[in-house]
Amino acid sequence: MTRIAPNGIEPVDLLVVGAGPAGVAAAVMAAGLRMRVTLVEAVAVGSKVAAIGALENVPGAWTTGPQLAAAFAADIARHRDSGRLTVVQGRATTVTGYRDRAEVSLADGSLLTAETVVVATGVTALTLRDVDWIEATGDAHVPPLWRATSEELEAREVVVLGADRPLGTWLRAHPRTDTRLRVLHPAHDSYKTAEVADDSRVRCELVDRVETAARPGGGYDVTAYHPDGTSRSVRADALFGNLGSRPSALTGLVVGPDGYCPPDAQHPRVLVAGDLKGARMQRIAVALGDGGRAALIPYYRSLEDGFAPSP
Repeated sequence: MTRIAPNGIEPVDLLVVGAGPAGVAAAVMAAGLRMRVTLVEAVAVGSKVAAIGALENVPGAWTTGPQLAAAFAADIARHRDSGRLTVVQGRATTVTGYRDRAEVSLADGSLLTAETVVVATGVTALTLRDVDWIEATGDAHVPPLWRATSEELEAREVVVLGADRPLGTWLRAHPRTDTRLRVLHPAHDSYKTAEVADDSRVRCELVDRVETAARPGGGYDVTAYHPDGTSRSVRADALFGNLGSRPSALTGLVVGPDGYCPPDAQHPRVLVAGDLKGARMQRIAVALGDGGRAALIPYYRSLEDGFAPSP
């Protein structure tokens, strides 16, 4: 499976960008198949997973994000020790596919070459400025819900903007807190509220738009405008964002109208895996399976082309 690129650099078999669930699964699958793999990560293996307070529906009896992130790191270390996996710390900026190779540029000017690239850079949390249904006056920065502790929210009027899935994660991570959350969300978040519908600590309200303003003495004024034409204002002691996410797409990827990266539109040597592919399937277990699937594509392609993985 070894070829020499036109620039004289021998590429690895697979270059994986991003060390979240999909990227780790791709790297582990490929290394286990004796492919030479380079894994590029800007922060640390499993860094986003490590911020999750509680896990459900993930095989392996993991109950917290840090536990799963530590398992990811251990898997990567095991395959790195085998000599088939190299980890590069850096921020990837651009991916380019050619007839005989694919390349990834890093922010420090480095250029990495591979037979195939799997991009698994995941998503980034949206801010108030990123959505059109919230009008924020003054400081538009509010912390994400998943960072809040139960002590911060105790005996306070708490408003959460958006009903993305971290809402359920936070509630599962704090089963004994009696904090009440008033969740204001647009229609496109409605399907996500099903998993918290039976939790008495949550009151979900469908809104067309929301106006927020920071109060000089602390807290927020929040006005919700509902589809039936009514509105309601509340003084919130605490305001948290739970707005969803946007894809962290590298320059060079083909991006669809929704901001995500359709797999069939990419260069044949550039594969996308995990959360980059679409919003509705953003689950850790799905990303794990999809990352492993992505690694199998170049593996079987190499067998069909008559090349064998490196010994």
